[in-house]
Amino acid sequence: MRQSRSIRSQILLRSLMILSGLLLIIGILQHVYMKDFMYREQAVSLLSQLRSISPEVWLSYLQKNPNGTEPNPLETLHIPDSTLALIDHTGTIRKEWADPRHGSPPPLSKQTYIDAMQPQRKHGGAPFTITTDALGMPQILVLQPIGSSEQPAGVVQLTASIRSVREVLIRQLTTYVALSALALIGGVLAFLPVLRKTLVPLSSMVQTVESINAGNLNQRLSEQQGQLETDRLAAAFNGMLQRLEDSFAAEKEAKEQMRRFVADASHELRTPLTSIHGFVEVLLRGAAAKPDQLKEALLSMHGESERLTKLVQDLLFLAKVDQAPALAVQLTRGGLHRILGEMEPQLRMLAKSRDVRVTIGTESELLLDPDRIKQVILNLFQNAVQHTDPVHGRIEVSLTEAAGGVQLTVKDNGPGIPAEALPHLFDRFYRVDTARARTQGGSGLGLSISHSIVEVHGGRLSVESMIGEGSTFTVWLPFPKEGPSTR
Repeated sequence: MRQSRSIRSQILLRSLMILSGLLLIIGILQHVYMKDFMYREQAVSLLSQLRSISPEVWLSYLQKNPNGTEPNPLETLHIPDSTLALIDHTGTIRKEWADPRHGSPPPLSKQTYIDAMQPQRKHGGAPFTITTDALGMPQILVLQPIGSSEQPAGVVQLTASIRSVREVLIRQLTTYVALSALALIGGVLAFLPVLRKTLVPLSSMVQTVESINAGNLNQRLSEQQGQLETDRLAAAFNGMLQRLEDSFAAEKEAKEQMRRFVADASHELRTPLTSIHGFVEVLLRGAAAKPDQLKEALLSMHGESERLTKLVQDLLFLAKVDQAPALAVQLTRGGLHRILGEMEPQLRMLAKSRDVRVTIGTESELLLDPDRIKQVILNLFQNAVQHTDPVHGRIEVSLTEAAGGVQLTVKDNGPGIPAEALPHLFDRFYRVDTARARTQGGSGLGLSISHSIVEVHGGRLSVESMIGEGSTFTVWLPFPKEGPSTR
């Protein structure tokens, strides 16, 4: 059952059916053509033999008594298994010559005889009729007019056996059938190795596909097998395998990120909760009766609760960005230069004794969420403050136009970021220096949130860093679709 459904067997079977059909059609057409050709050739031969007898002889037969004993014309013609009849101009049979074994000549209608006396155009040879004798054997019948076309005297009817012609046709048909059968057998024997070789690329593809499973998607099919359809199929299948492999890799990466996210979030939430729980235990042991210890505990609990609240808010914001980015911000037309100008005193206060330089080179209007953009600037600036020397640190903030938008850069002269850490810098809960970030209250979400905010605005956040020279964070925000505008 499986073999009957294979492409090889189906191609072979259908090819044989088509070839058999073509041979059958050719055989039928050839047989019909040959039969008509041989019948016409025999009719021409019979008429030629009739014309070999002088018309005066036939006229003399018509003028004599029908019951007379004239010589038998059949003896002159020497046509075996034949009959002869002589018909006058009225369509009446006047004389018959026949072999007793075949009976009398088959009579035709008077109108047929009268029409045969009229001159006719010849198309494709002599006209003839296939009839049967008294024994039911097929015979060919021809009519030869006597006299002139203006004054027809009668017509001669000659019938002869077509047994020899039929035997030739049967031999020809038998030979054709035998040769066709040999051609089919030879075609199958010759076609099988050709078909097998033609299907080698497809069989190779099947073997390769069977060896591929969900855990082994790195195999690929050859796309240069010399067959256009097979190469296109291989290319399409390779593309599907690549998409599946990318999908599995993305799913694996997503699961790993989710696992890290849950672990990091649990750790970040556990730290302030553990601290609050510890201070509560201290208060329950009697510290509540001591004003100094009570105040210190309450202040610490307040700080940890604020840290916990900020962490939860950051997580909620990231979840909102992942689920509905368009709802995470409220875009309005505004200028990034005004936001930076308003924040400059706050930035200098955060920098303390560090050297801060703010350069505003454009006043173009953008579509942005002022509060979220302030959060981005503050995160990037605080990151620069944390990683620069309190005395010799230098932070440069500049705003310029670049490539169809506005570019904000925050550059510092800190220790720089290792090259292996740059690809993960915007991952959630990622810290280059875990101990330092934790002592300064960082949760590892600041850069991730900034990156998400910039992407929601349709922009880009990138970083360049050299060890020992510092880091440069670049924020690029696009102009509105109607183009930049200034006030």
